[in-house]
Amino acid sequence: MSDNATQIRELIENWADAVHRGDLDAVLADHSDDIVMFDVPPPEDGVRGIAAYRETWPPFLTWQRQGASFEIVSLDVTAGEDVAFAHALLRCGTPEELERDPSNRLRLTVGLRRDGDRWVVTHEHHSFPDKT
Repeated sequence: MSDNATQIRELIENWADAVHRGDLDAVLADHSDDIVMFDVPPPEDGVRGIAAYRETWPPFLTWQRQGASFEIVSLDVTAGEDVAFAHALLRCGTPEELERDPSNRLRLTVGLRRDGDRWVVTHEHHSFPDKT
């Protein structure tokens, strides 16, 4: 694995750990000011900018404190010199939700770019499979 891929894997693992701990500052730490995120809850056209991204997290973190899991199951990284992307599957749910559907996974896609000597997340997409 390239050094860039290793750095990105660590960045994403640290982000997921921060989400699980409910540490909002650490969740935001490696994101660009112009981030675009498409998430499970509305708005359907996504959020743009770090301020809007920040606003999405408090309700999730409140839900998370009720005992929900947020843990990476698999993570794949493809990294160039200046841009990279990663995709992952995560266990995300309350114990009751995961008991009802233990194989359900949150899908995560992340786009990153090099900003000086570090990587920053410029795009996130979160989704669950449609089971209708």
